Amino acid sequence: MSRAHEPSEAVAAYLQQHETKDLLRFITCGSVDDGKSTLIGRLLYETRALFADQLSALESDSRRHGTQGDAIDYALLMDGLSAEREQGITIDVAYRFFSTEKRKFIVADCPGHEQYTRNMATGASTADVAVVLVDARKGLLPQTRRHSYIVSLLGIRHVLVAVNKMDLVGYDFAVFDEIAAGYRALAEQLGIAHVQAVPLSALQGDNLLVRSAQMPWYDGPSVLEYLETVQVERAGNDVGFRLPVQWVNRPNQDFRGFAGTVAAGTVRPDDEIVALPSGRRSKVARVVTADGDLDAAGEGQAITLTLADELDVSRGDVIAAGHNPPQVSDQFAAHVLWMGEQALLPGRPYWLKIGTRTVSASVTEIKHKIDVNTQEPLAAKHLELNEVGYCNLYLDQPVPFEAYADNRTLGGFILIDRQSNATVAAGTLDFALRRAGNIHWQHLDVDKTARARIKGQQPRCLWFTGLSGSGKSTIANLVDKRLHAMGYHTFILDGDNVRHGLNKDLGFTDEDRVENIRRVAEVAKLMSDAGLIVLVSFISPFRAERRMARDLFAPGEFVEVYIDTPLEVAEQRDVKGLYAKARAGQLRNFTGIDSPYEVPEAAELSLDTVDESAERLAQRVIDYLLD
Repeated sequence: MSRAHEPSEAVAAYLQQHETKDLLRFITCGSVDDGKSTLIGRLLYETRALFADQLSALESDSRRHGTQGDAIDYALLMDGLSAEREQGITIDVAYRFFSTEKRKFIVADCPGHEQYTRNMATGASTADVAVVLVDARKGLLPQTRRHSYIVSLLGIRHVLVAVNKMDLVGYDFAVFDEIAAGYRALAEQLGIAHVQAVPLSALQGDNLLVRSAQMPWYDGPSVLEYLETVQVERAGNDVGFRLPVQWVNRPNQDFRGFAGTVAAGTVRPDDEIVALPSGRRSKVARVVTADGDLDAAGEGQAITLTLADELDVSRGDVIAAGHNPPQVSDQFAAHVLWMGEQALLPGRPYWLKIGTRTVSASVTEIKHKIDVNTQEPLAAKHLELNEVGYCNLYLDQPVPFEAYADNRTLGGFILIDRQSNATVAAGTLDFALRRAGNIHWQHLDVDKTARARIKGQQPRCLWFTGLSGSGKSTIANLVDKRLHAMGYHTFILDGDNVRHGLNKDLGFTDEDRVENIRRVAEVAKLMSDAGLIVLVSFISPFRAERRMARDLFAPGEFVEVYIDTPLEVAEQRDVKGLYAKARAGQLRNFTGIDSPYEVPEAAELSLDTVDESAERLAQRVIDYLLD
C-alpha cells in the first residue's frame, strides 16, 4: 500500500472512532450564582470545543458584559439571551455539544431561579447525569434541594455534586466534607443511588479537567474525568422491545410499514410482536431503514417495521415484544410538575401526550403536593406554578404505558392546555389504578336512539351560560314551558337547585366550580341518553369546563346559549342581593367581581337581554331548535 493512502486512512479511522464514541447527556443545575454557566463555559474553553469566531465573540462580550475585569468571563458562552447577559443570570436552558477523545457530550445548562424551575425540568427530562452546583460559601440551599428532587423525579440516577468556589473558602476540606455529607443524606432520602462529590473552582479551573494541587486532600476524579468514565444504566433496556408508532409508512399499495424510534429493547425479523392497545399479534417481517434492511435494531434507532399480517395499527399505538408487552390502562397514579401560570384544577380537561399518542385527560384527585425542601406531603386542592403533586389521572381512552422508572418514553408525559396549546405540566407515571381494569361499559339493548324515538324528538343539551343576574334561569324556564306545551320531553338543571342536593358539598372556589360543572355535565349527558331535551342553567364561568361538557355529547347535540348581559346591568338587577354582598366583601370568589367570567368564543346562540325581552329571546331558542 502506498504512503499516499496513509493519511486518508488515518483520518477515516479517526472519524470512525469519533462516530462510535459513547454519548452522555448531562445537565448542570443548582441555585442562583452557584457557577453553572462558568463551569460549562470553561469546560468548553479548556477542551477546545470553540471555533475562532466564538473565541473572538467571547473576548468581546467579556469586555462588554463580563464580571471578571480584563479576564474572560466563561459564563457568557452559555448565557445566549441578551437579558441573561445584562442580568448575569441564566433564564432559558442552553444546550451545547462538545467532545473529548473518550466521549461525546450534550450538556444542558439550566437556570437557577425558582421561577424558571419548569425550564430546568425540560433539560433534566433527557439527561443521564446531573451536575449539581453548590456554592461552598452557602452550602445546600432550597433551590439545590428543589432541583435535586426534580432530578430524582425524572429518573436521573447519577449525580455529581460540584462544590464550587472552593478558592473563596481557602480550599478548606472541612467545608467540602460537610456539604458532601449533607448532600449524600439528601440523596439517600430522594433515592438517588450514585453520588460523587468534587471540590472545585470553576473560575480558576481547579479540579475541572485534572486534579488540583490546591486540594491535595482530595483523591477523587476531576469533573471531566468523572464525565468521561461514569457508567450510566439506561432504564428500559431490560423491559423488552418497544416502538411507539410515529407514522404509518404507505408509499404505494405494495408496502405498509410502521415507522418510529425504538424506545427500548431490540427487534429482529421473525420476532413475535403485539400491537397495543388492540392486543393483535403478528411477527416482524422486515426491519427497514433509509440505508437498507437490518438484521437487528436497538434503542434510539429510527426504523420502519413491516409485519407478517395486516394489523390495524395507527400513530400513537405501540408495537412491543410479544412475550413481555407493556400494560394498557386509562387511570394512573402519577407525579405532576405544574408549569402553567394558571393553577391546575382537578376535573379540568387537558390534552395528555405520552410517547406519540395524544388523548384527553384530567386530574381526578390531588392526593397531596410535595414540599420539595423536606419531601413532606402537604394537603392541596390545586397546584400552582412549579409545584409538584401526587395525583390520580383519568384518560378518555386506554394507552400503553410503563412506570417511568422502567421506561422514560412510555412513562413520561406532558399536559397541554386545550385552548392555548401551551405545555402546562410534565409528569411521570407510577402505576395503573387497580379499578381501571375492573370497570367496563355494560351493553344496554334500549339505547338513546330508541328512547328518543318513542318520545318523537331529538335529544339536546341547551347550555345557558352568563353572569349571575343575566337572566339565564328566566329564559331557560320560558323555553322549558313552551317546549312542554308543544309536547316535548324536557328537564331543567338549574345552578341554585342542584346545589341544594347533588352539589351541596361544593363551595365556590375555582376547584369547586370545576367539579360543579363536571357533575352537572355528566347528569345532563345521562338525561340526553334518556332521550330528553335538557336545559342547563349555570354561570359556568370557565371556557375549559364548557368545552369539557360539549365533548360529552355527539356533534350537534350541545347548544351553547350565551346570555349576553353587561356586568353593570346584571349588578343593577341584583335580584338576590349577591353583588351587594360581594362588593361589601361578604362573598368571596363571586363571578364578575373577584372571580373571572370567560365569554364564549363560538356559542351557537348569543342573546342580548338589554335590547330584547326574555319572551322574544326564549322564542329565538325555540326557533333554533325547530330549525
